[in-house]
Amino acid sequence: MKLSTLSLALLVALGVAGCTNTTSVKSLPEGVTLVAEGQQQAGELNLPYKKYQLANGLTVIVHEDQSDPLVHVDVTYHVGSAREELGKSGFAHFFEHMMFQGSENVGPEMHFKYVTEAGGTLNGTTNSDRTNYFQTVPVNQLEKMLWLESDRMGYFLDAVTQEKFDIQLSTVKNERGQRVDNQPYGRYWEQLSQALYPYGHPYSWPVIGHMDDLNRANMPALKDFFLRWYGPNNATLTIGGAVKAEDVLPLVQKYFATIPAGPAVEKMAKAPAVLTADRYISMEDNVHLPLLSMTFPTVYAGHPDEPALNILGDILGSGNNSLLYQSLVRPQIAVQAGAGHRCQELACTFNLTALPHPASGKNLAELEQLLRQNLQQVAERGVKPEDLARAKARVEARSIFGLQSVAGKVSQLAYNETFYGDPDRIATLLAAYAEVTAEDVMRVYQQYVQNKPAVISSVVPRGKADMIAAPDNFTPRTFDPAEATASESLPTRVASHTFDRTAVPKAGANPAITLPATWTSELANGIKVLASISEETPTTSLLLRIPAGSYANSVEQAGVASMMASLLNESTKNYSTEQMSMALELLGSSVSISADDRDLNVFVSSLTSNLPQTLQLVQEKLLNPAFSAEDFNRLKQQRLQSLAQAQKNASYLAERAVSQLMFGDTIAGQPSMGNEQTLATMTLEQINSFYQTFVKPAGAQLVAVSDLPQAELLPLLANMAPQWQGKAPELNLALPAPKVQTGAIYLVHKDQSPQSEIRIVRRAMPRDLTGEFYQAGLMNFTLGGNFNSRINLNLREDKGYTYGARSGFGGDKQVGMFSASAAVRADVTRESIEEFLKELNNYQQKGITAEELAFMRSAVNQSEALRYETPNAKLGFMAQMLEFNVGAEFTQQRNQILQQSTQAQLNELASRYLSPEEMVIVVVGEADKLKPELEKLQLPIIDMKL
Repeated sequence: MKLSTLSLALLVALGVAGCTNTTSVKSLPEGVTLVAEGQQQAGELNLPYKKYQLANGLTVIVHEDQSDPLVHVDVTYHVGSAREELGKSGFAHFFEHMMFQGSENVGPEMHFKYVTEAGGTLNGTTNSDRTNYFQTVPVNQLEKMLWLESDRMGYFLDAVTQEKFDIQLSTVKNERGQRVDNQPYGRYWEQLSQALYPYGHPYSWPVIGHMDDLNRANMPALKDFFLRWYGPNNATLTIGGAVKAEDVLPLVQKYFATIPAGPAVEKMAKAPAVLTADRYISMEDNVHLPLLSMTFPTVYAGHPDEPALNILGDILGSGNNSLLYQSLVRPQIAVQAGAGHRCQELACTFNLTALPHPASGKNLAELEQLLRQNLQQVAERGVKPEDLARAKARVEARSIFGLQSVAGKVSQLAYNETFYGDPDRIATLLAAYAEVTAEDVMRVYQQYVQNKPAVISSVVPRGKADMIAAPDNFTPRTFDPAEATASESLPTRVASHTFDRTAVPKAGANPAITLPATWTSELANGIKVLASISEETPTTSLLLRIPAGSYANSVEQAGVASMMASLLNESTKNYSTEQMSMALELLGSSVSISADDRDLNVFVSSLTSNLPQTLQLVQEKLLNPAFSAEDFNRLKQQRLQSLAQAQKNASYLAERAVSQLMFGDTIAGQPSMGNEQTLATMTLEQINSFYQTFVKPAGAQLVAVSDLPQAELLPLLANMAPQWQGKAPELNLALPAPKVQTGAIYLVHKDQSPQSEIRIVRRAMPRDLTGEFYQAGLMNFTLGGNFNSRINLNLREDKGYTYGARSGFGGDKQVGMFSASAAVRADVTRESIEEFLKELNNYQQKGITAEELAFMRSAVNQSEALRYETPNAKLGFMAQMLEFNVGAEFTQQRNQILQQSTQAQLNELASRYLSPEEMVIVVVGEADKLKPELEKLQLPIIDMKL
């Protein structure tokens, strides 16, 4: 395998290498076989692992990583929506929900409770090809995780009830409403898949399922689906963290070996789509901007042509140097345009997408021709050496950064084993990209894209069907319920019991938590530095926070700070935007600049070997911005279009309403990007004046996490911008609370809303690390701060009104806010508000129980092990220390507060801050339909216009 200079530098720094099979077998538990072992040897970049198989077919992968006292457990089943049948779409995703509802020895909702109480995090995801369940916990909780995962693999079906089935079916429908039906362009992929793939193709239906199919779902079919696909022989259990294989395997054998294998599972045949002519499809949606896409069928994941097709996608539509950006976005013909190669197990597609800029006057038919011209330009332009170099550098850097967390490592191992039978494919992937030539890219372009048929999709605003690129010439066949076939009836598999599975495994002693060791300094220009060493990967992450955020703008100039931040990501006096992007990509580095309420944030991610060059580019961005009229006008127009598009997003409207009600006509009540009026009148002079006044080093804070020691890192930081001097004016901000009618409903109209957004809010205390704000967060944990909170269990798990409900305190050092929120089915908006108010009133009056207090203490205390694992997590932790001028000992103070906060103290906070009579209720939805029901609440209703 040929390695680039970048790869070789990384290998020297990491000192790791490729995988080999081994025949060396130590004493293993009965029924456990060692299949392969990936070892650390000099020569290649890799992820070491040991791969085993149980007699029932379960594949087990163990990755030993002693860097943090954590363990990540992942169970991946090789079943996704592609394994479903016509008319039964959504089953795999539905099962993802059902598998959290308890099993024979684990009660309803207890999976979430056990993991949360252990201080861990968990989730499950489903795509077309697999379903995975995963949790990250302190390492002393490993046995409990194996008990939980094995119980739902082998002892699940007897715990399924009709009530659980009905509630989770409602939850899935709510999820579809929130993520698909109530989102602009939400149904685009669903329609595209129906047109691209033939009737009955495994990818012709959506992962979340068609609503009609979900409505027909029943328990017998669900059980048959489980029996067919959820056996151990169709699963991979991957365990990574501060473990040793010899300790893990007896536990795996204990909990999983007695689960019988399921039916044999054959690999599905690769099935890329085949088109003989262009297919035109269209749909009307609740959108502001129309969308045009062209989709070409290509290969399948793992095909030898995949890397070359990915690079072709980069050339056409990835980043500022791409053809589509240069020909469509830069000249403001399109607000957005991109291209890429999207791969799944059975089929891949090459996609081009563009949203026309209204000011360009281009319709979708003209936009289609421009996309075709860009495709033809590939033939004329060819492939340049820098195209290959930047693609390869990005893949190499991504491989390194992917090793920063145990979850990232385990996810890679599980994915690669599931789809390729080879847990560690880092070296294989790097070699595949290293071998791609310009001729390869041109060959795949000619073979799969040039003059080839495609699906051309138009999405237009409702009532504007005349805007489509061309009349539809294809109508997908729809499923007729009369064609439904009965599920294959399979015998129930009965797992034996060799021990008392009802007993919850006891955790060992809590692992010792080592706080990141830090050092501090101050640069000559006044920048305070807080840094930590992290030797897991040869990388450096930096966060520079300059007090130049949105709050420094006047109301009349709202959005100036945000616009300035965006312009700092554009051209400089010595680099065009494209040259800067290319320079960073060739280094495998990224520099991202953004503004929040208080600060201008500069986030830098670099391979340490390239840090000096990266810091030179950071200096160029910060000290030599071009602030060109071309960049400014393009960004201004994009923001105006984004604001118009946001009016179609219910969640955005809800947050806008909350900001106005809580902060009124102050700068905090304005959108951070500005509003239509301030953007229309914004000038480059305002941008430059703000930059000259506020972008100063004195008072700025720099947080660094690197594998370099202080003696090597500090000189690099000091040399970043020594000529940068000065101090910005102190921010003198007043945010008086506006007069609002508490206890009232503020109703914001949004047409065509299958869901309603609810916010229940009030002003509260400012943020702190060890005071009342922190204590209020502890109090809220039970109410709405975790999955098993009262609010979420009520509205989601009991009533099925929403995909998720929550509450919490937020804010900054000056002002804070309490908010309870959910997106609910429109037809239960009133009922949802009633339940919210019931929970708030009950908690405000009666408070937390002793049992809930103990659960909260355990969950918060043990979660500390997860807070410092990755460089980014360390950056966030240390940024707090600088912001509040505290040392790492603040965590000890927090632990004391956690353990010493009494039930009476937390209940006093609840009593003081959670009275609904002191809150306002925001509802976003179809006002004319909602108002008659909302009036039954006998609360004042105020129509609110944004």
